[in-house]
Amino acid sequence: MLGAQAPRNYLLMIQNNAEARASGGIPGALATLTFDNGNLALGSQSSAAALGVMTPVLPVEEDQQRIYSSRLGKFMQDVNLTPDFPTAASTARAMWERKTGQGVDGVISIDPVALSYVLRATGPVHFTEQSFAANSPNGLPIELNDRNVVQTLLSDVYARIEKPELQDAYFAGAAQQIFAALSNGSGDSKNMVESITRGVEEGRVLIWSASAEEQSVIADYKISGSIAGPSVPSAQFGVYFNDGTGAKMDYYVKRTVQLVKECPKDGYEETIVRITSTNTAPADAATSLPPYVTGDGVFGVPPGSVQTNIVAYGPAQAHVETAKMDGQKTEFAPYFHGNRPVGVLAIRLAPGESKTVDFTFGKIVQHTEPNVVVTPTVQDVKDVTLPTETVACG
Repeated sequence: MLGAQAPRNYLLMIQNNAEARASGGIPGALATLTFDNGNLALGSQSSAAALGVMTPVLPVEEDQQRIYSSRLGKFMQDVNLTPDFPTAASTARAMWERKTGQGVDGVISIDPVALSYVLRATGPVHFTEQSFAANSPNGLPIELNDRNVVQTLLSDVYARIEKPELQDAYFAGAAQQIFAALSNGSGDSKNMVESITRGVEEGRVLIWSASAEEQSVIADYKISGSIAGPSVPSAQFGVYFNDGTGAKMDYYVKRTVQLVKECPKDGYEETIVRITSTNTAPADAATSLPPYVTGDGVFGVPPGSVQTNIVAYGPAQAHVETAKMDGQKTEFAPYFHGNRPVGVLAIRLAPGESKTVDFTFGKIVQHTEPNVVVTPTVQDVKDVTLPTETVACG
């Protein structure tokens, strides 16, 4: 895959956690990566917006279209509304090839938090004078390091640059410098392996290969981002977030996710998936934050508020039975993705507001210790996923 026999080209998606998608964030910044006998080079750069609308819409698996709509095959920005990365990646590849005519051998995804891990290994990178001027930084840092890259790319760039095309240009310049440091072998190789490994463990680095033989190997590991198959433990739950604001407000949302094991019913396990979300944006976010960040009410969400579609997956063969909002039973949309039950519920948070959603999954046949996979956000993973709680049974 690193070009041992012949050069390999991959589509690089940089997922932007400030606008949540199930596998991380909107894939706004795009580029191609070429590997030739192990040597890395960053190629052409583009954006999801530049690709435009897919006409006709690309076909999408029926189960997933039912949950996530045909937008999966219509906009590059929405290919990862599904948490199943092989689906998102294969769709992204088809979109890229249709719009650019350039074939790629697979898709690699990374987010700015993972880039901060990379910068911890390579050391800081600097914009050259030419690229610095071209990217209209408006007070943005000339040096990117592991401490400032996340805030710069997910918050400051929107506060200081109004035009989306200039924001994209700044992202492109940042990516160019970071991947130049990677290709030059900057930093300590042991630290680099540890940094990439951490990104993989947190779901921030994902890979899909168009080669069925290679993909069958990748599918055994977490880096595949699959929601089914050999990499998914039998008692795995999933909690995924999709932005419904049409903006960059997820930078301000703090979340926790916890599994609560209930007493068995009729011989079956029962587990509550508890998700608590808080909008930490300032009280005056409607006026103090840029319209591009708040969405300015364009999609019906008041500026400063955040709307999120919460998608909860249970283990195979289980059932999603009920949903509660702050302790009160509420309606939700039940689905199946493959053999796994799915519950979907939308919440809206004003600045400073918190809400807790409980999905109850029953008829769980797996009697192994459960685990939960969560959309990687700006937060540290250890602050999001709380230890499993077990209810005492009399």
